Amino acid sequence: MAGGAQLSVTDLRRSPRHPVSFGVTAEHARKGEFPLEIRNISAHGFMACGLNQADGGELGRGERLTIRLPHAGRIEAHLIWRMDDSAGFQFERIIRLDDFSAMIETIQPNPRLRRGR
Repeated sequence: MAGGAQLSVTDLRRSPRHPVSFGVTAEHARKGEFPLEIRNISAHGFMACGLNQADGGELGRGERLTIRLPHAGRIEAHLIWRMDDSAGFQFERIIRLDDFSAMIETIQPNPRLRRGR
């Protein structure tokens, strides 16, 4: 994708991340659906593993995926970085705090692993 994504939220990698192990189905315009494993998540984006599996192996920086998250619903994300089968994605929109808190309660049931809010 020439020029990469035009993102409204610039470098927010310092946002608090919550460790999770949550499987989602990613939807891509050209490659269709394929599984991803979210390993950490913030209100601004997520880090996932599994891009060398199925069709996700050829995704490049700036490409878009759509995933479905509990309480946040369908959300589009742009590929920001990639290393082997891991990749960092930035959400097209920020997840509202109340939706994010409810989502973390659902996908990270261990309170010891939740970061303070």
